[in-house]
Amino acid sequence: MFGRKKKILLPPADESEHGSAQPRLAPRSPNEAIKPSMAPPPPPKLRRRRRGMLSLLSGLLTLLVALAIAGIFGFSVLQHEVTAQGPLQSDKVVVIPRNTGTGEIANILKEEGVINQPLLFQVYAHINRQRGQLKAGEFQFKAGTSIEDAIDTLIQGKAILHAVTIPEGLTSEQIVARLYEHEILTGDVTETPREGTLLPDTYKFERGTTRQQIIGTMQAAQRQAIEQIWQRRSNELPIKSPQELVILASIVEKETGRADERTRVAGVFINRLQKRMKLQSDPTIVYGLVGGKGTLGRGILRSEIEAATPYNTYVVEGLPPGPIANPGRAALEAVANPSRTKDLYFVADGSGGHAFAESYEQHQRNVARWRQIEKSRPTPEADDVDRVVPDGDQTSLPPGATPALRGSANAQSTSGGRPGRGFDASEGTERDPLKNKSFDLNSPKNVPALRQP
Repeated sequence: MFGRKKKILLPPADESEHGSAQPRLAPRSPNEAIKPSMAPPPPPKLRRRRRGMLSLLSGLLTLLVALAIAGIFGFSVLQHEVTAQGPLQSDKVVVIPRNTGTGEIANILKEEGVINQPLLFQVYAHINRQRGQLKAGEFQFKAGTSIEDAIDTLIQGKAILHAVTIPEGLTSEQIVARLYEHEILTGDVTETPREGTLLPDTYKFERGTTRQQIIGTMQAAQRQAIEQIWQRRSNELPIKSPQELVILASIVEKETGRADERTRVAGVFINRLQKRMKLQSDPTIVYGLVGGKGTLGRGILRSEIEAATPYNTYVVEGLPPGPIANPGRAALEAVANPSRTKDLYFVADGSGGHAFAESYEQHQRNVARWRQIEKSRPTPEADDVDRVVPDGDQTSLPPGATPALRGSANAQSTSGGRPGRGFDASEGTERDPLKNKSFDLNSPKNVPALRQP
């Protein structure tokens, strides 16, 4: 009995609701420690991938920092080079032809001594493309011009501007001749513009501008001036259209070159038109004889005064059929708003101006005074050209004839009278503005008087 082992019966396993038995764990001794449960370590592959991404990001960041530092350094070097003083020793004018590429421009500037690094010029020009393209033209580069300054000059278009001055009172044919005398302008004029369609002024242009472009600019300026002045005209004018305004202004322009007389001369012609008197303007005779040539270069013959041409206002009534020259803005303004006087006559006063009169008797006294001045001169003045002799006595005029308006030169007689002493003051001489380029074209009316040789 004592030697037999006792069987220890274990309690039956708990059965689940479905009859399946769940094993029971044997109780642990009190001294046995409960080991904490630990998470499984990450797979080795994931750990290596994370370390690789961090290394890549770190390398990229380092590269970016290095590139930024290099860029800042490179930009500083570039900025220093393009702003450094260039090799040009003195100011120089360089012409950049049209349709020239950046590389060609760089080579031109290198050959002209403006820059010494054409490749750097191209790079910096490309960087500045957003500011505009390099322009063609004639440019002046100052001594020591940097690459940056050279590019600024070409981008901003600071080209050299030339000028051509067209004095008031020239015919269209004379204006075209003046344009052909200008050596900077290029090309031909396709057709001589109609008389009175060009506005005399000083026009600035770049090298390479054509003569036809200047003609177009003058025509546009004239149209704009006429439109503005016509809107400001006096309501009492016997002028029916802008074309008539130009016609009368051209006559006023040829009659006087003095600014203080324009509105009064215009007033005389306006008064005569209102009274249906013939204008009797000497320049209209000349234009009827020579047209666009502009001048006879001598006094007017008696036979020419009576010649019936459409422009001879000693013969025809009212305005001639077209302008006799290209009037300036001041003459147009004078006709649009003339002086309000009763003057009907004027004659040269011997001082470069005119004496005005309301009556024929007063006019005769002015003529006599002019004759005394003329006799006292040892030689004729330069004004004695393209003019009619003021008659000293016109009391025995045929019925219905209007006394002569005026005249300031010696007309040549066709019946054995004394020869005319008219002498052109400038045309064909060294004083001719078309030939003498040193002449101040801004004061064309102040040509120094020339004595007859």
